[in-house]
Amino acid sequence: MLMKRDNLDADEDAEHEDLVITDTERKALRWSMFAVIAAIIAIVVLVVPEGAPLRGEGPFGESPFLTGIAFLIALLFGIGGIVYGFREGTIETWSDVPKLMGQGLASIAGVLVLFFAIAQFLEYFAWTNIGMLVSVSVSELFTGLGLPTWVVFILVLLVLSVVNVLITSGSAMWAIMAPVTVPLLMLLEVPPETSEAIFRITDSRSPAITPMSPYFILALGFMQKYQKNAGIGTLASHTLPLAVCMTISWSLLFFLWWGLGIPLGPDAPVR
Repeated sequence: MLMKRDNLDADEDAEHEDLVITDTERKALRWSMFAVIAAIIAIVVLVVPEGAPLRGEGPFGESPFLTGIAFLIALLFGIGGIVYGFREGTIETWSDVPKLMGQGLASIAGVLVLFFAIAQFLEYFAWTNIGMLVSVSVSELFTGLGLPTWVVFILVLLVLSVVNVLITSGSAMWAIMAPVTVPLLMLLEVPPETSEAIFRITDSRSPAITPMSPYFILALGFMQKYQKNAGIGTLASHTLPLAVCMTISWSLLFFLWWGLGIPLGPDAPVR
């Protein structure tokens, strides 16, 4: 029994070796942090003072800093990653940087393909006006049936919940469903901000229960480190109660918020 227990302990130690941060990695992280902080200070110097290059002469919202914020964020991540790579030993020469960048893009190739397909879908939506056609037809149907607004909300919640089980990317689902749901609810005198709130309710729980989500598979991988026989059903049985509770609680909060007529934000009425 003691030998068996020792073997099990040795196996567990071997499995968790990759979770231990070495001294070299700690030093590399420290240098990376210093580099990012220095870069942030440099950006602040280029933005804050009067007449700074990134401040611009017009409204701050149109300044080069905000219009190029995506590049600056990527630059910060790049500086931190490159400094860490050189200090940790992953990067030996500057020629290794493009190779590692290519490997990083390869890991998100599926997302890039998905966004390309979504872009084509949206272009066809705009070209054919099918989104507006569906919205008008469904709104006329709801109006003819005399359905209360809260019943329409429940129907939209149910439809979005089903779709979100298949399309787990929040941005992809919004890109596909917004051209239909937003005009539909606007024709029923529901502000777009309220449509966004309904969408967020469905998007907050569906990815936790569907194997279509990459995060679900990632969580399953972590779970199998501690429970070898865990499968999709095991993880779903743990996340389903959480998803149900989240949906019910968020829905009740939304209907209470909507019933009281509390604005969702500045100049954003809920109804």
